[in-house]
Amino acid sequence: MISHIWHTVYPILIALLFFELIIIIHEGGHFIAARLMKIRVNEFSIGMGPKIFQFEKGDTTYSLRWILFGGYCSMEGESEESDSEFSFSQKKVWQRIFVVVAGALMNLILGVVIVAIIVCSQSLIGTSEIAKFDGNAVSSQTLQVGDRIKAIDGMRVYSPNDVSTGLSRSPDDTLEMLVVRDGREQKLNVKFNMEKYEGKSYIKMDFWLVGQKKTLGGIIRNTVTEWVSFARMVFLSVHDILIGRYGLNDLSGPVGAVSIVSQAVKTSAGSMLRIMALLTINVGLFNLFPIPALDGWRLFLLIFEGIFRRKLPDKWEWAINGAGLVILLGFMCVITFSDITKLF
Repeated sequence: MISHIWHTVYPILIALLFFELIIIIHEGGHFIAARLMKIRVNEFSIGMGPKIFQFEKGDTTYSLRWILFGGYCSMEGESEESDSEFSFSQKKVWQRIFVVVAGALMNLILGVVIVAIIVCSQSLIGTSEIAKFDGNAVSSQTLQVGDRIKAIDGMRVYSPNDVSTGLSRSPDDTLEMLVVRDGREQKLNVKFNMEKYEGKSYIKMDFWLVGQKKTLGGIIRNTVTEWVSFARMVFLSVHDILIGRYGLNDLSGPVGAVSIVSQAVKTSAGSMLRIMALLTINVGLFNLFPIPALDGWRLFLLIFEGIFRRKLPDKWEWAINGAGLVILLGFMCVITFSDITKLF
């Protein structure tokens, strides 16, 4: 009984700790950048809600709070007027930009580290060259062993992850693929079998890709291409949502993400790391989108200030931020409710 409960609980704990790690890394980026720019940090908090304990070092209060699903880095003059030379508002535009983007930058660096761990833990380094086909593979009627896939439906392929991404995004069973065969590029219309997952039909990948021996150069190259592939998945997902390919039921908020990570933990370490890499890169990039209440909106305002030598009036900034925060929180509530209904 106890082992069964532990088997259920520990993946959720790992997922929650990973999300807190993403937040700590993000806020830690703001903290380090603020210190480098000589901006006073009033409080650095791990978690939200009531305090468990706190201590002071220098001008900063460090606190641990009960709800380990959040955190913040509160800087002098960040959201209030301050005449101190150590305040955020008194620093040059480029210094404030550096502090604002540092959080997202740290998330992206964490993504690089996780992808590098994935690549180093593999026995071989993946390529986009076809090694063999499954029995009765439909795609073998068009594709051949040795074909190197360069593009799928117009999407360039740089890594093995791009191949699976390209196949999963197709709405039907036939793809236009650009391959290199015998040293020449060829465009092919390739047919696949479809399989169902959670009520939706997806292309079944019926071939295997060539693996190469690991070298230092290969590890570095594959880490970069896989990281870029994960980053591109973020933009492709946003594009697919905007054009209506995915609906509300296909989106996941914090509850759904914790569920996905915990399931990956139960599957394998490799699956867990891939989901974690995608999530931290997603958080880093999404935070830079110019959406009110996110770092990207503050970055947009700072770029506006740097170009036009004037700030947006405070009343407009507060109004836009407030409206954006209400919309964002409302959207998250809807997504969270959707996540909970999926669980039950």
